[in-house]
Amino acid sequence: MRRITNRLRATAIAATAALSLAACQTGNSGGIGGMNTTETVGTLGGAVAGGLLGSRFGGGAGKLATTAIGTLLGAYAGQQLARQFTPADQNRASDAEERAVANNQTITWNNPQSGNSGTIQPVRTYQGDSGQTCRDYNHTVVIEGRTEVARGTACRQADGSWKLVS
Repeated sequence: MRRITNRLRATAIAATAALSLAACQTGNSGGIGGMNTTETVGTLGGAVAGGLLGSRFGGGAGKLATTAIGTLLGAYAGQQLARQFTPADQNRASDAEERAVANNQTITWNNPQSGNSGTIQPVRTYQGDSGQTCRDYNHTVVIEGRTEVARGTACRQADGSWKLVS
């Protein structure tokens, strides 16, 4: 339990450092430090993934250092990938996610203008805490030849629509 607590503490410290650096960024579109929403999500997602990866190495103060370095490098890599993800890509990806989750089937999307593409694959259907049907899915995205995998969960609402919950 102590190891998990230390790992979470180190990841939280490193994520705070990444967010502080992100706030120093300049730009003209609204999210943290002027980043757009896609860049903010990419930065945060990269920070978390990098921090978790970095936390697997080193011990004591070394573990904190590798977690911090992993978080910062992950945040930068996530932001750079997100910058290549256009609004048209976002629309295509969101539409494909909705169809994949609603129909419980693998859906592929692509954007010929940007060359980016993705595949959404539902992996598990179950009853959520409040009784609604939920689905976990993997969304594999190829941005400028680089592949990233995101995981999400959507639950069916009372009106029959699906809502992303994580």
